[in-house]
Amino acid sequence: MTLQRRPLEGIVVLDLGQIYQGPYATFLMAMAGAKVIKVEPPTGEYLRARADVGGAAMPFSMLNSNKESVLVDLKVPAGRELFLEMVRRADVVVENFAPETMERLGLGWNVLHAANPRLIYAFGSGYGRSGPYASYPAMDLTIQAMAGIMSITGFPEREPVKSGPALCDFFGGIHLYAGVVTALYERATTGIGRSVDVSLQDAVYPSLASNLSLWYSSGGAAPPRTGNKHGGLAASPYNVYPTSDGNIAIICVGQRQWGWITEAMGRPDLKDDPRFHDLRARCQNMDELDAIIGEWTRGYDKETLFAHLLHHRVPAAPVRNLDEVVSDPNMHARGMLTWVDHPEYGRLVLPNSPIRYSGLEPLALRPSPRLDENGQQVLGDWLGLTEAEIAELRQQGAVGAAPTA
Repeated sequence: MTLQRRPLEGIVVLDLGQIYQGPYATFLMAMAGAKVIKVEPPTGEYLRARADVGGAAMPFSMLNSNKESVLVDLKVPAGRELFLEMVRRADVVVENFAPETMERLGLGWNVLHAANPRLIYAFGSGYGRSGPYASYPAMDLTIQAMAGIMSITGFPEREPVKSGPALCDFFGGIHLYAGVVTALYERATTGIGRSVDVSLQDAVYPSLASNLSLWYSSGGAAPPRTGNKHGGLAASPYNVYPTSDGNIAIICVGQRQWGWITEAMGRPDLKDDPRFHDLRARCQNMDELDAIIGEWTRGYDKETLFAHLLHHRVPAAPVRNLDEVVSDPNMHARGMLTWVDHPEYGRLVLPNSPIRYSGLEPLALRPSPRLDENGQQVLGDWLGLTEAEIAELRQQGAVGAAPTA
């Protein structure tokens, strides 16, 4: 029998997240069927402000589809009391404010847990709630520096560079989602919620695995930046090679694949060449091998070469630009990417959740809400407040202004 119910259907999430880490975690929850209420300050979540900079509306739209927005000022006593009433009816609170922000507002874990013992409280931060770095401010760039990512990114003759995408924020968001879902599973047995603490620094560390292997094998010496080569210099061929109209990435992870590459190149002589006959030899002579492969790849355009390598079962991919990626037929066919007519930002390509659930199509995307777009529904329909009570909260500055006709 096919299950039609989505995994997190019936779960209510209060989303205090900002920028990327928290909002991505709650986006995944929304796409798993949770009711996600984005609780925003009077000026809106910080990422909204970037919409005023050309094209920067895209990140907010990407991370806040299928959520509801309500304006609640947590700095106002009545706003804090209203939030506690929301907490009593919710299952999850997610926040990634600067450390101790919620405690200073009088809304820390102990207060929220007392209000609702079943609550899952998820806290995302740069360095975690414990340890000597707990109070350090953090953003993706600073974590890339502190976590060692910048030191291993780039080419050996150049200065360290950051990774192109905001990988720390999104690794953190994925782990925050996993922590919440794990805690919800536990609560199903115990009936008691718990707090979940995810550090960006912790979340990104395992991704250093290849580079750490080189550090370990060199006796703790600082490994060189390897450019597009394997981070541990332990695989060859493994690089980005030139074509007549761009570049192509090629990787070989075993002897069978090495044989396939030599067949694709029409160079069976290379297969048993003592310089390249096994992995150790290829790694010792990787610059020479890269030069040979690069000379061959220059004779093809990247799409023709990609098709040729696929025919020979060689792991490869053309290096594509963002315009090509946004139009990717595979992600559009799978429903991962969808064109959406956004009421505020125009026509956009927006992502769905990468997680698929058997028997269920990806949830249709609902554009990210305007600030306080769902205030009336959240306060009236969900919390059950009367018009007079909502008007009093507005007068106290705790919630958004009355909607205009």
